This record gives sequence, C-alpha cells and structure tokens, in this order.
Amino acid sequence: MENLVAAADQFKPHGKVIDIQEHGTGNVNDTFLVTFDSEGENHFILQCINMRVFRRPELVTQNMRTLAEHGHRRIESLPLGGGRRWELPRPLLTEGGSDHWLDRDGSFWRAITFIDGAQSFDTVKDLKHGREVGFALGVFHRLMSDLPTEALADTLEGFHITPRYLRRYDEVLPRATLRNSPEVNYCLRFVSERRIWAHVLEDAKAQGRLRLRPIHGDPKVNNIMIDNATGQAISMIDLDTVKPGLVHYDIGDCLRSCCNPAGEETERWEAVRFEPDLCQAILQGYLPLARDFLTENDYEYLYHAIRLIAFELGLRFFTDYLEGNVYFKVRYQEHNLTRALVQFKLTESIESQEASIRAMIQEMR
Repeated sequence: MENLVAAADQFKPHGKVIDIQEHGTGNVNDTFLVTFDSEGENHFILQCINMRVFRRPELVTQNMRTLAEHGHRRIESLPLGGGRRWELPRPLLTEGGSDHWLDRDGSFWRAITFIDGAQSFDTVKDLKHGREVGFALGVFHRLMSDLPTEALADTLEGFHITPRYLRRYDEVLPRATLRNSPEVNYCLRFVSERRIWAHVLEDAKAQGRLRLRPIHGDPKVNNIMIDNATGQAISMIDLDTVKPGLVHYDIGDCLRSCCNPAGEETERWEAVRFEPDLCQAILQGYLPLARDFLTENDYEYLYHAIRLIAFELGLRFFTDYLEGNVYFKVRYQEHNLTRALVQFKLTESIESQEASIRAMIQEMR
C-alpha cells in the first residue's frame, strides 16, 4: 500500500490524493482508480505493468504516448457527426516529465487519463450496442491509418501470427499424453483438417496483398467505452496491445468475441453459434468509417480473418491443454480443452455461414 500511495503521488496533476481503489477486471496489470482533491477533473487511472507479459514496459507506454499525440492531431478532421465526443486515453507525466515511475522494488508504474461518464460491458447488449462497437473500432483504425508503423514498437512479437501457433502445436503434440476422448479426438481432427489455410493472412502479407497498419490488438467489447447518457461509443481503452499488425486481426478478433452470445467460458460448447445479426450490426458501424483506408485486397480477406482468428484462439487453447495448462489461467484440468471446443465450434458456425457473411461484406462496401 505504501508503494501504491507513493506511485499515485508521482502523477497527480494537482491537489491531494484522497482515495485509491482497485478498478476493472483485467487479469494482466494491476489497475487502480485514483481520486484527488481538485475542482473539475479529479480522477486518473494508475497501473502497475506486468513485466512478465510486457518485457519492455517503457515501449508500451511509449506506444500509447505516440498514439495519443497522433490521434489528438487527427480527431478534429474526423467528422463523427451528431455532436458525438471521442476521447483518447493519454499517459500522465510525473513532475520530472517522465511517463512512468519505478519504485524501489523495480515495479513499473504509469498513469492514464480517466474517461468519465462512461462504462464498458462484458457482452454486446443489442444490435445498437453492436453498431457502436463497430463504430469505435472504425474510428480507431481511421485515426491511426496514416500513422507510420515504424513509429510503434512491436511489444508482443508473434501475436496473431497463426503459423507460429501452429508450429508450437506441432512441437507440443508429440510430447503430450493424450486422453482418448471424443472431445480430444474432435480437436485433433479439427486442427488437421484446417491447418492448410492457417497461413492465409501471413501469405497475403508476404505477397504484398495486405500491409501492416497500427492495430489495437485486443478489440473486445469490454474495451469499448459507452457514454452513460447517449449510449454512444466514445473511446477504446486498454491500449497496451497496440502495435503494427494487420487490421484483419482486429476485425476478426472483434467479431469472434462479440458475435458469440454464449461467451468464451461457456461449458455448453455444442450450442455455440456465430450470430450473423450481431456481425452485420458491427460491420454497419465499422465499414462506413473504413472505406477511406481499406483496399480491394483488404475486403477480399475479411471473411478469412473472421474464420481464422476464431480457429487461432482455439488452437492456442488446445495447445495449452496439451502442454499442461502453462499459459492460460484455468479453474479445472479440462478448462482449456473446453475453451478450445468453444472456439472450434464457433469456427464451424462461421464456415457454415460463409456465403452470407461474404454477401454481407459485399453489400456494405
């Protein structure tokens, strides 16, 4: 607690710190809401960065600073319409002008502006909410579409590179003690039958058909801030995963996570289904903002992204199960197996709707 107060004191803009409370449900960094005695704005977010996940935490904060500076320059030229507000979280500086502080134990602390009058949700509530999720991702991508990728550090190398996850699976599988069960056999068969297209996005990138852009890296629904009064999306938060990548990773991950009403943690994996109405709503929010920067090739690979990212996450869960649950936190021994089954069933549902998803994308171009 002593370090917590000391860290908060480094970043307080003015006034006296009067309260510090745990904030949010993230499972990577330790996050706190700091209240200080001041007129007007009197909150900020304080975080202790998990250095086991982010080995170069200074680059994470550097990326956020770059993003905020670029975004604030561009936001005035982006017509949001309807008097809608949009806010970008930005790092706060210490009195010495640094964007982070190291305590005596070597822990890495940083502070971020607080988005007031808004909240996030763990699931998509309805189609309007879905459109707002798509709108938020569209605003984010459009704001950053002209930011050179060289300006951002790659703080999570290999993230969303499906062939790398497949190679890891191939390394783990021969050493694994396999339980002979219908569920395990289903997963083994599922990966075997689909590995042929695991390289689809990386091949397109290597051929110059797709190019790197700044991406959010974790565009889940609970990273979209919704204005309490208007119900409109006003910000994307949790920018630690921002890096150079394919916008297809973000689009695929957003639709994968938002269009599965059962959620990632359901144990009723047989009933998992990709919800096309939510997909349509999210694309209706996203694509009008993306027309300025998406190319013909980008549109061509959108369906592949939606299918691939669901498969990729299932592959990661199944690999971790085979390896003994060493990466993802689990509540029981078969937890990662169940998670893999959820994502594989979601992939199957996406595949069964390929024609309608492609038609949906074509109609909204």
